[in-house]
Amino acid sequence: EVQLQASGGGSVQAGRSLQLSCAISGGTFDELAIAWFRQAPGKEREGVSCFSGKESSILYADSVKGRFTVARDRAKNTAYLQMDRLLPEDTAVYYCAADPHYYCSAYKFNMRFDYWGKGTQVTVSS
Repeated sequence: EVQLQASGGGSVQAGRSLQLSCAISGGTFDELAIAWFRQAPGKEREGVSCFSGKESSILYADSVKGRFTVARDRAKNTAYLQMDRLLPEDTAVYYCAADPHYYCSAYKFNMRFDYWGKGTQVTVSS
């Protein structure tokens, strides 16, 4: 069974950067689609990024394009979300998710992911 452990959240001022990590066990990047979601207080969960070992492209939400970048370390089986030029509206609990049958280009963020990690809080102050 795939297990995910997200970490790296914290409190920063607007304009600064944070890097989130998602340690993956029970699956590899070649087998899985990996996504980052976030949920702010009182708001619905929204997709942030999605990439799959079966696809070459990476999907980003419009709200984070040009500021957030995903990366993967195959040796550590860990995915990263580099968040630059953070805004107060980026404040949320961030989750990583994985699914062996997901296609980011086709499904966008609209389908359910099978595996979820516990969230990590990101707070951006103005």
